Amino acid sequence: MKISNATILVTGANRGLGRALVDEALNRGAKRVYAGARQPFPHPDHRVVPLVLDVTDAEQIRAAVEEVDALDVLINNAGISLQSDIGDRAALERLIAVNFFGAYDVTQAFLPVLARPRSAIVNILSLASLAAVPFDSLYSISKAATFSLSQSLRALLARRGVSVHVALPGPIDTDMTRNLDIPKASPRSVAQAIFDGVENGEEEIFPDPMSAGIADGWRSSAVKALQRQFAAYADQSPVNSNAA
Repeated sequence: MKISNATILVTGANRGLGRALVDEALNRGAKRVYAGARQPFPHPDHRVVPLVLDVTDAEQIRAAVEEVDALDVLINNAGISLQSDIGDRAALERLIAVNFFGAYDVTQAFLPVLARPRSAIVNILSLASLAAVPFDSLYSISKAATFSLSQSLRALLARRGVSVHVALPGPIDTDMTRNLDIPKASPRSVAQAIFDGVENGEEEIFPDPMSAGIADGWRSSAVKALQRQFAAYADQSPVNSNAA
């Protein structure tokens, strides 16, 4: 998968990592970048097409699909963090609505224009997908669910030549982590590493110094081996046709 001359959609594109992903795609020669956001923003580059896209709004998702004739890369970046108490069910439902169902609904809606050989889905997750962060437990739960979704999609869409990648960064210097007094990677460097990972065919992308420290261990782990073993059962799935 090469970004040069590709058509790309980025959700949550108006700031932070989403904006950095838009700019990095342009730097790599993308032909067109659809920038989806609840509040679209003007961009000086004519290759950027703003889309009104709240990933929790079914009507806006349908309208966005009608604007896109074909797509090479879908990047599910839109997400929120509330840092609420684990007993706050309403907060969990909101996080699941954005971080899980947002990625699920956008992916299902765009599959018809994406599903052709050498296209890709990139889900922007977090190290919290692999190990829960106690002060942000509900966020961790929502991202872990989307990590599982990504594994399922990878196995089910492989036959159609659609690759599924997950980015698993540590803290990034964005509004979401503004109150955390910890080392953070820049959005630009993370965006660069994510596209490097996609172009290199990495299923799990560890795009910053903190996450890179576990990359080799993850790739040789028993958990990753089990993931590959289960993926081999995709042809036996009775619901294969609904997802692929």
